[in-house]
Amino acid sequence: MALRLPRPAVSRLGVKLFLIILLVNVVIAGLVFLAVSRSLDRGFIEYLETTQANRAETLAEGLGAEWARRGGWQWLRDSPPAWQRLVRQQLWPGERHPPRGIERRLGDARDFVLHDADGLPVIGLPPDKRGNAAELEWLPILHDGERVGTLGYRPPRQLVARMERVFLKRQQRNLGIIVAALGLASLLLAGALAWWLGRRTHGMAVATRRLTEGDYGIRLPERGRDELSRLAHHFNVLAATLEASREARSRWVSDIAHELRTPLAVLRGEIEAMQDGIRTLDADGLRSLGQEVGQLERLVADLRLLSQSDAGALEVQLAPLDLAENLGTRLAEARGWLDDSDLSLTTAIRGPAWIRGDGRRLRQLWTNLLDNSCAYTRAPGRLEVRLAVVDDRVRVTWQDSAPGVPPEAMGRLTERLYRVEGSRSRASGGSGLGLSIASALVKTHGGTFEASASPLGGLCWTLEFPRLATAD
Repeated sequence: MALRLPRPAVSRLGVKLFLIILLVNVVIAGLVFLAVSRSLDRGFIEYLETTQANRAETLAEGLGAEWARRGGWQWLRDSPPAWQRLVRQQLWPGERHPPRGIERRLGDARDFVLHDADGLPVIGLPPDKRGNAAELEWLPILHDGERVGTLGYRPPRQLVARMERVFLKRQQRNLGIIVAALGLASLLLAGALAWWLGRRTHGMAVATRRLTEGDYGIRLPERGRDELSRLAHHFNVLAATLEASREARSRWVSDIAHELRTPLAVLRGEIEAMQDGIRTLDADGLRSLGQEVGQLERLVADLRLLSQSDAGALEVQLAPLDLAENLGTRLAEARGWLDDSDLSLTTAIRGPAWIRGDGRRLRQLWTNLLDNSCAYTRAPGRLEVRLAVVDDRVRVTWQDSAPGVPPEAMGRLTERLYRVEGSRSRASGGSGLGLSIASALVKTHGGTFEASASPLGGLCWTLEFPRLATAD
């Protein structure tokens, strides 16, 4: 079932994530503000210095030409207002009015000083608001290589101070608004992300706790394609695996109890019959009791082998082995058994076929397959066993005659205690562990074990083992 979560409380992870994202964005925004503001300040001053120097050079060239045309500077001394018109004509020729803003500030006639060749002032600069003389930058005024005067101009830093840094303040204010907007956006983003992640992680925490409490039916919703969605998918797979494992374990315990109960009930019935005098305590009675005890011993031994296989502790001594010889020898020994079951054996074993295997465990594998064929093949029947080397694999094909197995049951034949007909009667076969043990033994040798329909009408087992190129 999908998990329906209660409304989560404030997530510690969400709060931490919110604070971290917010702090990082605030720090970055502050550093950006300082860096851009400082860069803008310096860049603006450099721009002013370059512009003012260019205008001063242009004005100095024009003043040199005007000195030659007028024959000196006396006319400016006699008419100081003409200085304004002269500066405007030199800096903005052809324009009736100078531009506004910073361009006008840089070209203001009041920011320039004119001295003659002897250093005497022609046009002076008024003192600043505090009554101090301004510090000026000077350029020579030349005509035909001769110095005819000196032009002084106010440095841009003083201009900026005089303009009260109007431009910089305006830009810094705009930058501050942008940084504040970024801070607000980061606040909203951090809050939304923290809430979203906190809600997702809260659901996973609740589901994990319920899983540890044994609620294997819990499932997480899988939304999106991000890492959290993949994590939810893996969690659901884990929960489904644990649920299937619990069901299999419960069924396994129930089946084992059933398998043990049958021989124990027979033993108890025969012992009670002997105690009541219904059956005599003779050799036949003891032989019957011995058969039931032997059946119990085999069942316990099979269960122990499977448990060792599951734990990876199955004792197997792998060494170079000719599988063709091992299989041929076991089939030759079993001909009497097959004759008693009215099964005709046909073999096509092409050797040698070297693998790394344990001869004792492989004999147990062939015995389990023989037992399965003898128990379930209808007499008179047929058994065909083939062995061939195919590339780097050794393939064994084991097939018998009718009856067959329904296709839907093929994949469950190696399940423990599984029988196709669903009956728990021992008359139809063994304990239901033989094929499970066979599958475990094949896997221990690094091979594969697959079932399919046999052309003979029964069941076909295909076993493949890794092949050794040569015997060591």
